[in-house]
Amino acid sequence: MAGTANFVSTSVAAVVFTAWAGNAVADNASAAPTQDALLALEKSAYEAWKSKDAKFWNTYLADNFVGYGSSGKLDKASATAEYSGADCEVKSYALSDEQMKPLGSNAALLTYKSTVDATCGGQKVPAISRVAAVYVREGGKWKDVFHAESAVVDPAAISTNAVDAGEASKTSEAASTARDGGTEAMLAVEKVVWEAWRAHDAKKIEALTAREISFINIFGMYLATKAEALKNWSGEGCDVTSVSVTDAAGTMLSPTVGILTFKGAADGTCYGQKVGPIWGTSIYVKHGDQWKWTFGINVPAPLVH
Repeated sequence: MAGTANFVSTSVAAVVFTAWAGNAVADNASAAPTQDALLALEKSAYEAWKSKDAKFWNTYLADNFVGYGSSGKLDKASATAEYSGADCEVKSYALSDEQMKPLGSNAALLTYKSTVDATCGGQKVPAISRVAAVYVREGGKWKDVFHAESAVVDPAAISTNAVDAGEASKTSEAASTARDGGTEAMLAVEKVVWEAWRAHDAKKIEALTAREISFINIFGMYLATKAEALKNWSGEGCDVTSVSVTDAAGTMLSPTVGILTFKGAADGTCYGQKVGPIWGTSIYVKHGDQWKWTFGINVPAPLVH
């Protein structure tokens, strides 16, 4: 389930993360949000991006927000700066193919396809992307706690100018900051999931995942069901000899829901292309005493120089 070769410059791929905007936050947070309500929040965010409304993000983003931008992982402060759209010119945007998945009573996942006509920093933003956003109840309102996008591309058109996986994975696990129990538990499962993907072991992946799962891969391909995901991950599209998961950090939304962000790398090829490093995000839900993988999105990480 790892991503493959870097196919667009990271600055362009990541700046499309800014395709949010607006000035609305749900006030009826006593009930679980509807898909329409979350989509309305996303559209409000796109409007704020388009109008360069820098003040919007202070109330739209959750205090523990996490995402990825042109220089890597973002928190609320750095995301506010990057998502303001100060150097962007947005002509149009459209959202479609939306799907919502509750994550307990206080969080929900929204996925959709975005189509935009915009430039940021003088570079064209990818026209079509698959997007994942997680909303959480905070202070009586629904706020965005995670956002990431993967540009939709043709794997056959991807450049093979990818970093060597060994170089991409030099970060030492020992150098990582101290982790809480939830992060350690999710990371332990994530590493086994990656090993099962490497080995094309569908049975192992099935045992590690929740009943309902979905995934957005490095090509912007959306795998909407568990059957689709298992077929894709256990197929022969990738020939990989080793994998690594580093720089992991957890964001706990509740005792039974967590977001794991990390950097992933694999030594091998996928669909004929050398595998490059990815920024990965996985959402886990706790079933009894076991953490189960339920959603993931991978985006290209910068090449190592």
